[in-house]
Amino acid sequence: MHMKTGVEQSVYAILLLTFLPEKAVLPGDVISTQLGGSPTYFQKLLRKLVSADLLASVPGSKGGFRLKKTPEEIRIYDVYVAIEGKQSLYSSSGIFHDMLNLKDKDICLLSDLMEEAESSWQSILKRQTIATLTNEIHKKCPKENLDMLKATVEEKMVL
Repeated sequence: MHMKTGVEQSVYAILLLTFLPEKAVLPGDVISTQLGGSPTYFQKLLRKLVSADLLASVPGSKGGFRLKKTPEEIRIYDVYVAIEGKQSLYSSSGIFHDMLNLKDKDICLLSDLMEEAESSWQSILKRQTIATLTNEIHKKCPKENLDMLKATVEEKMVL
C-alpha cells in the first residue's frame, strides 16, 4: 500500500487551520507556502476537503479556508477518504481462479486477508481525530516553535 502525500499534506493543512480564531480564514496560498507545496495542487486538495464538508471556503479577496467541523469531529479517516476516495486497496485480478480453474468466484484467499488488513487500519484512522493530533503537537513540539507558527497564521489570516 502506498498512500499519496496529499493525505499527509491535507492533515497538516487542517492542523494549521486549528490555530485560527473563530470566523477567521487562511488563504490557500498561505497554506501552500507554509507547507511547502504548489499553490495549484493545494487548491485541489482544499477543494476536496471542502467537498467532504471538513473545511469551509470563503470566496473573494478576503477569502480563504477555515474548519467546518471541530477538531474532535474530524477523523483522520475522513481526510483519507476525502483525498483518496473509498475504493478498496485490493482488487483480485483472478489469478487464483485461473490457477486452479475454479468456477466459484467467491473463493479468493487474498481477498479475505486484505479485507481484514484494510479494516484494521481503517479502524485505527477512524479512532484518531485532528484533536488527537493537536494534543500530540502540544506535547511533542517546543512551545516557541508553536508560538512562531501561531504568530505566522495570525499575521496572514483574514477576519
